Amino acid sequence: MLLYLIQRIGLSILICVTAMTLLFAAIHVIPGDPATIMLGTRATPEVRARLEKEMGLDQPVPVQLVKFLGRAATGNLGIDVWSKRSVSTIVMENLPYTLILILTGLGWSALVGIPLGCYSAIRRNSFIDKFTGVISVGTISIPSFVVAIYALLFFSIQLGLFPVIGAGENGDRADQIWHLVLPSLAVGLGWVGYLARIVRASMLEVMGENHVRTARAFGLPESKIVLHYALRIAILPTVTLLALAIGGLLSSAVFAENIFARPGIGKLIVDSANVRNYPVVQGAVMATVALFAFAMPIADFLVAWLDPRVRSAL
Repeated sequence: MLLYLIQRIGLSILICVTAMTLLFAAIHVIPGDPATIMLGTRATPEVRARLEKEMGLDQPVPVQLVKFLGRAATGNLGIDVWSKRSVSTIVMENLPYTLILILTGLGWSALVGIPLGCYSAIRRNSFIDKFTGVISVGTISIPSFVVAIYALLFFSIQLGLFPVIGAGENGDRADQIWHLVLPSLAVGLGWVGYLARIVRASMLEVMGENHVRTARAFGLPESKIVLHYALRIAILPTVTLLALAIGGLLSSAVFAENIFARPGIGKLIVDSANVRNYPVVQGAVMATVALFAFAMPIADFLVAWLDPRVRSAL
C-alpha cells in the first residue's frame, strides 16, 4: 500500500514537471522575447536588459527551466515583475478563495447528485428516473460561464437577492457565504448531472450482484441493503470522479471568479496574463496543476480504504 502511494505521488510530481515544462516552453515560443512582450515595444534596450537580468532571461532556455523547477521545488516561484513581491505569497493569498469555491461547488453537487442517482437506480424506469435523466443531461450540457452570467443577471441584477461582485467583507462569515452562493452554483451545477448518472449506473450494477440478493433473501430492510451493501461499493467510481472534477472545477472557477469579480487563482491568472506578468502566471498555473495532480493519489487512497478488494490487490 505504501509503495503504491509513493508511486502515485511520484506520478503526480512528474505531471507537475511536464506541465510546467510545456508552459515554460510556450512562453518562449511566442514571437518576440518575454521582456519585450512584458514591457512593450517602447521600452529602451537598457530597461529590457535590466529586466532580462532580473528574471534570468539572459541565460540559455534549458538553464532557465532547470533553475525555475529547482526554485519551485523549494516553494520559490519567483518575483512579481511589477510589485516585486514573492509570487508564492501572491498565490497563497488567492488560493484559499479558489479552494473554498471549488469545495463548496463540489460539496453541494455531491449532496444533490449522489442521492438523485441512488434514487433513480432504486426506482428504475419510473417517472422520477426519467425526469432525473433529463435534468442530468440538461445540467451537463450548460457551460459554467453561461450559468454564471444568467445567475448574475437574474438573481443579482433583476431580483437583487444576491450580491453582484466580490467575496464579502473580511471577518463577516455570513456575508462571505452569501457572496459564495451564485459562484458555487455556477461551478457545481454541471457536476450534479455527472454524479447522478455515474451513481445510477454503478447502483444498477451492484444491485444485481450476489451479496445484495443474499441480503434480500435474509429479509434485511431495503434501506439497509441500499445504504450498507450497495451504495458503499457503488460510490467507489464516484470517488475517482470527484478527484477528476477538481480539474473541471478549477477551469470553471476561472470564469466564475472573473464574472463575479471574486479574488482567486483564476482571476489572478487572467489579470496577470493581461499585463504580461508571466512569473505570476507560471506560479498560479503551477499551483492549479499541483492541486489537480495530487488530488488523484488522495482519491486512490480513499478507494483502497473503502474497498478491501483493492487493498488486497496492492
